[in-house]
Amino acid sequence: MVGFSFDNYQRNQFLTAKGYPVPTATATGTTIVGCRFDGGVVIAADTRATEGDIVADKNCEKLHRMSPSIWCAGAGTAADCEFVTQLISSTLELHSMSTGRAPRVVTCLTLLKQHLFKYQGHIGAYLIVAGTDPTGPKLFSIHAHGSTDVGYYLSLGSGSMAAMATLESKWKKSMTKQEAMELCAEAIEAGIWNDLGSGSNVDMCVMEVDKPAVLYRNYRTPNERSTKEKSYVFARGTTAYMSERVRPTVKPLAYDIFEETVSSTGGGESMEIDG
Repeated sequence: MVGFSFDNYQRNQFLTAKGYPVPTATATGTTIVGCRFDGGVVIAADTRATEGDIVADKNCEKLHRMSPSIWCAGAGTAADCEFVTQLISSTLELHSMSTGRAPRVVTCLTLLKQHLFKYQGHIGAYLIVAGTDPTGPKLFSIHAHGSTDVGYYLSLGSGSMAAMATLESKWKKSMTKQEAMELCAEAIEAGIWNDLGSGSNVDMCVMEVDKPAVLYRNYRTPNERSTKEKSYVFARGTTAYMSERVRPTVKPLAYDIFEETVSSTGGGESMEIDG
């Protein structure tokens, strides 16, 4: 495997010398978290997808299925997260069929980190991988350049600081399933309220040992549009006016109709057409 490439450094120096601005890093607009409990693990994510300063999707899915007992939460570029997880999920299924046993979470982690490291961070996928296998519940995080981390609770994305503050203050050992679910939901809501790149609803997935994973789509919906107290549809004539003038938007054109007779060269009958 080749080492690090400094081509981008030379490119940036060339752009600076020519008077062009140096490309800047793109921030991720997401909040994703993971939390372990006795006998399982929970991951959660918000549902806002942004395109610059524009909210492109209010209810997108950021939780990706890798195998029946392994799921992944993605932050960063939506397309990169989607296709990377699909690719590794397919590879993981082929590996499972080849070995004849259920895939392990560390296998999924290794496939993802090797693929991301190969592209040196140019694939903008920041992932939290969680699941259960014969060794118990596992929780890992992967950055775009391939580095990994392991812990009892993790957070990634632009709202990760607010989420981590909630996790660090309220996480405890020997948590129950319901306590872990409520903690992850509260951490995601902290990201929703304190980060402009995160918003809308809370998606969650719970994986327990020897049980199939359960996806809770829109587990919490803190941004539901409420009914307005008054109706702002006013009847015609409510607003007074001084005068009225109707102006046509399309000016009619005058045209003439001509009739022309065309004789065929084959000696047949003539045909009349409108010109």
